Amino acid sequence: MRAVGYFRSGPLSEAKPLEDVEVPEPSCGEFDIVVDVKAISVNPVDYKVRRRSAPAGQGPKIIGYDAAGVVRFVGRKAADMFRPGDEVYYAGAINRQGCNAERQAVDARIVGRKPKSLDWSQAAALPLTTITAWEMLFDRLNVSKPVPGAASAILIIGGAGGVGSIAIQLARQLTALTVIATASRPESDAWCRAMGAHHVIDHAKPLAAQVAALNLGQPAFVFCTSNAEPYMQEIAALIAPQGRLGLIADTADISSLKNKSVSIHWEFMFTRPVEGTPDISEQAQLLNETARLIEAGKLHTTLTRRLGTINAANLIEAHRLLEDGRMVGKLALEGF
Repeated sequence: MRAVGYFRSGPLSEAKPLEDVEVPEPSCGEFDIVVDVKAISVNPVDYKVRRRSAPAGQGPKIIGYDAAGVVRFVGRKAADMFRPGDEVYYAGAINRQGCNAERQAVDARIVGRKPKSLDWSQAAALPLTTITAWEMLFDRLNVSKPVPGAASAILIIGGAGGVGSIAIQLARQLTALTVIATASRPESDAWCRAMGAHHVIDHAKPLAAQVAALNLGQPAFVFCTSNAEPYMQEIAALIAPQGRLGLIADTADISSLKNKSVSIHWEFMFTRPVEGTPDISEQAQLLNETARLIEAGKLHTTLTRRLGTINAANLIEAHRLLEDGRMVGKLALEGF
């Protein structure tokens, strides 16, 4: 079958950082479904893996962690969840071959039913970022539990990116929090407001003074969707004592948060599928609930760019756009 992969990890400047390849059909494990991939989306994790993770053995490494498609085969222990012909969307697992291929085997317990009102690309744009934002807000930060004396507010740093875009929507639609997002350009500011942010401040300027000027008090929660290191001193100044900070990227020094007893919460959306946690099916459930909210008009796709068919040239361009760090929303590729 056709796929896009690489034989050597490295930067985009390498010769053939991604290649059009032919690979064997995937096998279907007992908990798996095999999906005919219709559309994919690309996330920062894709280019990070491409840069750092060498293929195992002689074959190409296939990456890609956002897809929508049609179920082709169903494993023995997945038969009560899906049937051939079902339309699905999912993010997969980082320790398995990815979705940049015509067909992919994926654990059925992390797969949701595709929202009927969305096309393939619109649906493919959602799973990884939705799982990340949902798990951070409700499983890690536990935003339903107030912080004593804090403002009932959340600051989302990097509001116009893929994770920020859906985090704003989830916080606005499913909580009573005041949502403050950050953006540094007119187009990203407008996007954050369209997603539902009550306030937008500029992350290219000191954050604490801008938050204080809103006269809300010190926010209970901060969710940094990018590298937090440039913002750590500002976060320490603006967050409420005993507040909760959510991180998805490595950061070097969190000692500035000690005096306020700020708790740190990591989110890695691959934890459940990679570790095989007892609650692995929570990811399917939250994707199904997301689909329900989309059908109800409460959530919206974050797709902003379509880059054409799934091939090496278009995926290289997708990686380039993401590495540039100026994407608003999500991008997708559709069909082979």
